[in-house]
Amino acid sequence: MTDTIINPTERPQVTQQLSENIILTTVDDLYNWAKMSSLYPLMFGTACCFIEFMSAYASRFDMERFGMIPRTTPRQADLIITAGTVTMKYAPTLVRIYEQMAEPKYVMAMGACTITGGMFSVDSPTAVRGVDKLIPVDVYIPGCPPRPEAVIDGIIKLRKKIANESIQERQVTQQTHRYHSISHQMKVVSPINDGQYLKIPQREAPPKELIEAVGLPLPLLQQETITEEV
Repeated sequence: MTDTIINPTERPQVTQQLSENIILTTVDDLYNWAKMSSLYPLMFGTACCFIEFMSAYASRFDMERFGMIPRTTPRQADLIITAGTVTMKYAPTLVRIYEQMAEPKYVMAMGACTITGGMFSVDSPTAVRGVDKLIPVDVYIPGCPPRPEAVIDGIIKLRKKIANESIQERQVTQQTHRYHSISHQMKVVSPINDGQYLKIPQREAPPKELIEAVGLPLPLLQQETITEEV
């Protein structure tokens, strides 16, 4: 009586055991497996949550074992992790970056400031109360800031979500709420910091008291001013 070796060291040969030579799957499963095994996140961070996001790529946690290679351009990324507070001034830039990413793309909201506004939701007039008002979010990672273990847990949940997707039903199940697309009737005002304040005479010529204390020679403009006063 001979025992069958489960994992032989030799190369597999065509035998009557089809399970060793043939893999039966569907296009959806193959596509989803390739997609969830090669998520390319965008190097995007606006606040302290990005420090924890970088820690997840360190040698202790090694998030690249999931096949996640960070990219620096949205045209090569399919996952954006909004790590940090998003302000109203930065909202159009975030939406523009999201629109530049190729389909299918996914979004993970990382941190309390990104999900609800966090500590800035009470007294800050500029913090966005939830990034899902700008772009559709697939996975939320709560915390302030969340640890790298929470980021990896969010990645695992996103992989499970991708594994259950279907190519034919993606247009039906895809999130479409985009509140930022509403055109706001805002009053345009001229910028305050236009650089002209650097050219005022008080800034070009230092005060008389300061020059006398330091012992530097007076500029020509200030010498004429002192002569006129005398």
